[in-house]
Amino acid sequence: MGVQLLVGTRKGLFTIRGDDERRSFEVQGPYLKGWTINHAVSDPRDGVLYACTNNWVYGGTVHRSDDDGATWERSENLGLPEESGLKLASTWHLEPGHTTEPGTLWLGGEPAVLFRSEDSGASWEVNEAVLEHETRARWEPGAGGLITHSITLDREDPKKLWIGISAAGVFRTEDGGATWKPANQGTEACFFPENRFPEVGQCVHKVLAHPGRAGRLWQQNHCGVYRSDDSGESWERLDLNGLPSGFGFALALDPSDPDTAFVIPEESAENRVTCDGRIGIYRTTDAGVSWRLIVAEEPAWAAVLREGMSFDDEAVYAGTQSGHVYALRDGEVVEAARHLPPILSVEAAPLQ
Repeated sequence: MGVQLLVGTRKGLFTIRGDDERRSFEVQGPYLKGWTINHAVSDPRDGVLYACTNNWVYGGTVHRSDDDGATWERSENLGLPEESGLKLASTWHLEPGHTTEPGTLWLGGEPAVLFRSEDSGASWEVNEAVLEHETRARWEPGAGGLITHSITLDREDPKKLWIGISAAGVFRTEDGGATWKPANQGTEACFFPENRFPEVGQCVHKVLAHPGRAGRLWQQNHCGVYRSDDSGESWERLDLNGLPSGFGFALALDPSDPDTAFVIPEESAENRVTCDGRIGIYRTTDAGVSWRLIVAEEPAWAAVLREGMSFDDEAVYAGTQSGHVYALRDGEVVEAARHLPPILSVEAAPLQ
């Protein structure tokens, strides 16, 4: 089956259609002109497209399309309660709900907020437990702001999910969002020299739960790459054994193999470009014991953002801020698109 890549950029949404072999690609779009697309996703339950759309005039919202992008409907009345004293600054990540909960969506945004919809995005309710979390006073904005950017589900239990907030850390719920527990034990906050392992305050860049192994999580952090085998109760650091840097944003998994993951390291927080003058995709097949370099482009000094990497059953995909999209399949890299606007997100879905 072919693939459709939803590519969010600073100048609208593009779709890239790839053939069964992931060797030939066709770019379509842009859609949603005038909007910055932090993330877009195809709901695997019904094929509806959703996009986190942001505009300097209209603010942050969500658009929905049920005709593959031909027309779009904007969510109305998406905001925060006045009594919170906060204002929704932007929307960042959309996650379709559990297969047993049709119409349910999760939405992360700035400033470190989480929303849930039970009617396919027609209306949204803020998650009070995140908004009023007891540790919130210790959360600080990262370079991209104080944002909820990662939402990942347990594929077996609809009440269990994790969120990643920069810079607060990973949080876990086992009751559908009624309560949230910090899940940062073993994750370093290297920018806090006097307290390098706090309860909260870590700058997680991306967190993913593996769809095939319960309790297996992967995390790309400001301060390293980590794996958890106990649902985030503890984390093991994995970047000191073959990666040129522990800093980066992009993370992808192999859905058929919980021991295989992909990252694209960057030089440092001070110099956010790919290491060694090339776009290097690093792959582990032994749960992070070792890493192997796959060169996507050389020479190249690029940046791949936290939503800029995705995967399906066949390949891994990455989009750069310089507007190029790459597909990695069976160790071979193919350029899927070039000269797009700066890429903020890439999400893979089966071609309908």
